[in-house]
Parts: sequence; C-alpha cells; structure tokens
Amino acid sequence: MIIKRDFYLDKLIRKMDNGFIKIITGIRRCGKSFLLNNLFYNHLLESGVDDKHIIRFAFDSGNDLLKIGEDLMDLDTLSGERLVDPKKFLEYINSKTNNTDKFYILLDEVQLLASFEQVLNGFLRQDNFDVYVTGSNSKFLSKDIITEFAGRGDEIHVMPLSFSEFLQTFDGDKEDAFAEYQVYGGLPAQALMKTDEDKMNYLKNQLENVYLRDIINRYDVRLGSELEDLLNILASGISTLTNPKKISSTFLSVKNSKISASTIDKFIGYFEDAFMIKRVYRYDVKGRKYIGTPYKIYFEDLGLRNAKLNFRQVEPTHLMENIIYNELRFRGYMVDVGMVIKRESDDNRDIKKQLEVDFIANLGSKRYYIQSAYSLPSLDKMNQEKASLLNIDDSFKKIIIVKDRVKPFRDENGILTINLFDFLLDKNSLDL
Repeated sequence: MIIKRDFYLDKLIRKMDNGFIKIITGIRRCGKSFLLNNLFYNHLLESGVDDKHIIRFAFDSGNDLLKIGEDLMDLDTLSGERLVDPKKFLEYINSKTNNTDKFYILLDEVQLLASFEQVLNGFLRQDNFDVYVTGSNSKFLSKDIITEFAGRGDEIHVMPLSFSEFLQTFDGDKEDAFAEYQVYGGLPAQALMKTDEDKMNYLKNQLENVYLRDIINRYDVRLGSELEDLLNILASGISTLTNPKKISSTFLSVKNSKISASTIDKFIGYFEDAFMIKRVYRYDVKGRKYIGTPYKIYFEDLGLRNAKLNFRQVEPTHLMENIIYNELRFRGYMVDVGMVIKRESDDNRDIKKQLEVDFIANLGSKRYYIQSAYSLPSLDKMNQEKASLLNIDDSFKKIIIVKDRVKPFRDENGILTINLFDFLLDKNSLDL
C-alpha cells in the first residue's frame, strides 16, 4: 500500500529549481527516503522528466555502491568509520550527466559519503543540477545536515503520519482509527502492520535498537541506563511542566542517582537532536516574553513514547494534547505554551494567579490561542477551560478543541469550540 504524503510532496515540488540543496530531515523511519525516492521520483517522471536525467543514489545500498566500484567487504556503512570514496562517486555522477541538460540528483543517507559537504557545494555551482538529500544515523543525525549548509540549504522536515495521513491505512471509522493512532502512533511501517503484537514488537525494537542506540553511539554516552530512565520520566510526564532540576531530584529520590541537572539538560538535547521529542517553552502573553523553565515535553511519535512505557500509561487527555501539538506543527505553526497572569483581590491583598493556555500557534500574521479539553461534562469544566482565554485582551482567535461530539459553536465572548476530528481532518478548521 502506498501512503500519500501530499503535504510534503507539494513542498518539494514548490522548491524545485530554487538554487538550494533540498534537505529532508526528520526522525528515523518516518518516511524520508520513500518521499524522495518514490513519491517525488514518480512526480518527476509524470512531469515528463527523462529517467536518465534523474540520478538516484543511496549510500547505504549495496547495489548502488557496487555501481561505483566500492569494496563492500571494506566498507562499514553501519559504523560510518569508512565512508564512501567521493572521487568514485563524482566519477559516477560525471558519467551520467553533462553541463547543459537539466539533472535531478536524489541522494539518500548522504552522511555516508566522505567530504559530502564539498561534494554538495560543488553541485551548487552546477546551474543544471537540482539536488535533494536525506541523511541520518548514529554518526550523523539529519538535523546536522542543515547546519552544514547555513544559507544554502532548504529544509523540509518530515514528521510521522498525521492523523489524516494515518486514516489512509486504516480499515474502519475515525473513532477506531484514533484509538489505534493514540497508542501506536504514525511511523509508516507500523501503520501497515495488521496485529497489535507486530506493532508493539516493531516499536519496542526500533526504540531500543535504532533510536537509543543511535544516540548512545553518536555521543558516546556512558550513562546508558540513566539515559533510558530519563526517557521513561519524559514519557510519563508528557504535557506537564518540568525542568532538569526537578528531574534531577526525581533521580535522587527514586533511583538514588546523583545525575546532575546539566547532564539531564544535555541528554534532553540529544533526544531533540534525534527528533524524538520537542521541548516547548512558556510564553507570557501579557508580558510578551518567554519563560525559560519550566517547559513541556511532547513526543514526535506517540507509538515510541508508549513503547518506552510498555504501553502501560495510555492517558487519553495527555495523548490528545500531544496529538494536537503535532498536528499544529505538521501544518507549519510555531507553537508555544501560554501563560496568563490574572490579578485577584483577597482581603485587601493583591494575589497573582497563573493561568495556562495549552498552545499559542503562530503562522505569519495569524495567531490562535488553543485549549485541549478531552471532555466538557459540566459548566464548571467549561468555565475552567475558558478562564485563561477570557483573560487575554487581544483580538486573536480563541479556540477549545474537545473530544466530545459537538458541532462548531461560538459563545458570547467569541470563543470557538470545535470537535477534535473537525480539527484533525480539516486543514482550515481553525478558521471556522
């Protein structure tokens, strides 16, 4: 089954021939290679590009390496200690191209090519070359590639399947699909598996043998068990405020481990670099400034989060909030956690009360204040969710997203309440 990734494919199409190296980043196994070498490749063919003018090369492919005369017995692409000879690769490219016709160069796992920066910089000087690359492994995670080409690289960040993309793979209604999605997430290979056992085994195996191993090998982490314990703590606390000092205290009281706050902060950075998690900072709406800590942690893929906890902590409220966050990022929004100060008087004392806005979503001139509420069973609960929104005095739209089956409606204060599926399945839902 082919899963359409039209959102990303359209991005690649818009960026064609723009003079930059197109760099496809994202968590491992999210579908970067399939996007480039299948979906985009097929688009080029359907657009009339001659197959001889599309050069595809995967540096982790034995068949491709044989084409340039690499000795597979001498080349360890897994460790990256002996990289592909750039001279052999350039000789191959020169044999397939010329200086006049248009060529599209699609390169997979480019970090396995020695001196790849110089090779790609050379391609930038070829006016008739349009170059696209992916790359990630324990020695060179794909976030680093964009850094190598500051000002000369154009990034397309690919996430695991959004809920609307996931629905393509699911044989059933959207309620059942969501129940599956919030447990197993959106890694494409998992989404195409048929049984719970296969999905669980795949996610646990990928987590231990791909994601964590990559980080441990790349950064030469000596505290491997502490790194895994930290991921457990982060997974257990999604959508709740935390900081390294608080986590350090947890290690001391629960694990009797004296791991420092600075080490924890460094480890969290490793998870971010691998695109496993996102650290989301608080923004003081009225003070118009960021607050460094505490912050919230969200997972790029909930299947990996749940696998780390052996699928034991499936809390619908927190998982729904993580899914909304990922959907906003999928649509291109910059997302912060909001905080509003409300002043109250009690016995002639001025009391400051902090109210939380789950998300502040910004895209260009647009801004939305969004609350995630699994259910609104009572007026008290409704008022609780609205409290922070009512204390924001600007004119940007305020929205509550609920799992309850409701039609979109606005109250007398202009606050819009919409159903979760209306939000997830309609890209224009925030403008209802």
